[in-house]
Amino acid sequence: MSEYDYEDLGLVAGLEIHQQLDTATKLFCSCPTALREPDEAERTFTRFLHPTKSELGELDEAALEESRVDREFEYLAYDTTCLVEEDDEPPHELDVEARTVAMQIAELLDMQVVDQAHVMRKLVIDGSNTSGFQRTTLVAQDGEIETSEGPVSIVDIMLEEESAQRIEERDDGVLFSLDRLGIPLVEIGTGPDISSPEQAREAAETIGMFLRSTGKVKRGLGTIRQDVNVSIEEGARVEIKGVQALDQIDEIVRFEVGRQAELIEIRDELRSREAAVGDVTDVTDVFEDSDSGVIRGALDSGGKVMGVRLAGFDGLVGRELQPDRRLGTEFSDHAKRHGAGGIFHTDELPAYGVTEDEVDALREAVDAGPEDAVAIVADDPETADLAIEAVADRAEVAIEEVPEETRGANDDGTTRYLRPLPGAARMYPETDVIPVDLDPSDVETPELLTEKVDRYQDEFGLDAGLADQVAYGRKMPLFEQAVDEGIDATFAAGLLESTLTELRRDDVAVENITDDHLLAVMHLVEDGDLAKEGVNEVLETIADNPDHTAEEAVEAAGLSGVSEDEVREAIAEVVERNAGQVEEQGMGAFSALMGEAMGALRGKADGGVVSDVLREEIQKRS
Repeated sequence: MSEYDYEDLGLVAGLEIHQQLDTATKLFCSCPTALREPDEAERTFTRFLHPTKSELGELDEAALEESRVDREFEYLAYDTTCLVEEDDEPPHELDVEARTVAMQIAELLDMQVVDQAHVMRKLVIDGSNTSGFQRTTLVAQDGEIETSEGPVSIVDIMLEEESAQRIEERDDGVLFSLDRLGIPLVEIGTGPDISSPEQAREAAETIGMFLRSTGKVKRGLGTIRQDVNVSIEEGARVEIKGVQALDQIDEIVRFEVGRQAELIEIRDELRSREAAVGDVTDVTDVFEDSDSGVIRGALDSGGKVMGVRLAGFDGLVGRELQPDRRLGTEFSDHAKRHGAGGIFHTDELPAYGVTEDEVDALREAVDAGPEDAVAIVADDPETADLAIEAVADRAEVAIEEVPEETRGANDDGTTRYLRPLPGAARMYPETDVIPVDLDPSDVETPELLTEKVDRYQDEFGLDAGLADQVAYGRKMPLFEQAVDEGIDATFAAGLLESTLTELRRDDVAVENITDDHLLAVMHLVEDGDLAKEGVNEVLETIADNPDHTAEEAVEAAGLSGVSEDEVREAIAEVVERNAGQVEEQGMGAFSALMGEAMGALRGKADGGVVSDVLREEIQKRS
């Protein structure tokens, strides 16, 4: 897709960063924030959710559309979840640790923390919360970050509960897991100050750095999500949900700008053609003998085929808006929201088993001329009716404007329709949680990761590359704890960044090695109870036997420390076996014998000690 002149198009973008906090417990109960496997569930239960009116008696449009899709939601409950997640017990007070971390983030972003946190309910009936709403509270406002293209304002920080984890989509509903529901989450919203795809990515990376600087955010796939709001001057505000990769943000903005620009051109062309949308028509008779697998399957199951004439749309339904996504794909997204598998349209027919004769008969059935297109849906009667009406509605909008809507991010940077934009009617006060006072004066402002990199070099003598790896790595809090407890910084950094990477590359189950294991192994080395050369073998033993303590792993690996006399005895035997080489080469034999000596001691002795003793023994012989 060609690059656009974003200033000329009037690009305006903003971000909403959602980041899980790494707290001990959830936001409104004392359950742990650990994730579980679905097969560990102790029981299940089901819910049906319906929209409720706001305090002003209004229904949110997004929730109303969601309610038109009749679905049953099933939830997996565990021994690590409780009645709060199930909405069978009132929520507890806002978690102290979570709100402290949220205030730390606010301090880093130079924001004004509110005097009192009031919890609100945000209407959500897609099943991702058992209560039908998400609890959220304003923590701070009015901050700013700097980018190479100018400042970007930070409008607010919200502290809210994470949604339930979607496990499986079903024909009649969705299976969710309660392990994730209630994990504390901060939502950081920027102002609409972003004017290029590159600036959007830079702003997201900068905010991400501030978040990781706290050392209290979860890491890994799904723990951080970016929503991107994009509009151009003649377009509309579109919220793109669920961008998980930072390096995808700029591409998503480019693709959305392109989509809106194409829709504007299509709108103008439709208006010049005096386009219109005809009445929905039952065209089942046209396809009663069809060999199309999709249509045949629907009819054989008692379904029908519904069609709609799109006057003036010929050639435009198949026009590409984003890579491999067309106006017809947009129509199909709306049909799928009502349970249909998709649509067919005449810009792509004959194909999929639909013949040219059937296309001609279809056009005749809906009175379509050469400049018209026809869209059809084949499904059970109710789904076909709802889906074709949704297609007709979306086609009407295409003549008028680029629609405001919420879209979902695809893996390739394109997007798909999810629902209308939510409105103010979805938010109302939470009456089960008392407000809490917030006092940022008691909160310690974290050191920025960029500052940590400089300090690690100056204070610990780490080179720039290793300092950067440690500061931005997932084990940064453990590194800080280790050096605070007297562990050599270079050794700790190498173990956490290099050794673990080597083991992972060798298919060792590093995920089984806990931070407590790693810290204990470092202390064993620091105290002289384990040679550095034995660290890899001990960690491999722990990975295979996670129930072992570090000391037990040392024993199991046969790496208990040896005395200096035992070291001298083992090295003397190595020198004796190679007496001829030593007498001939003297210290020139050192490198070859060092490897043999270390092998003989199997990591039971420190390499420095072995080196010193070996030099002494060689000097005696030469």
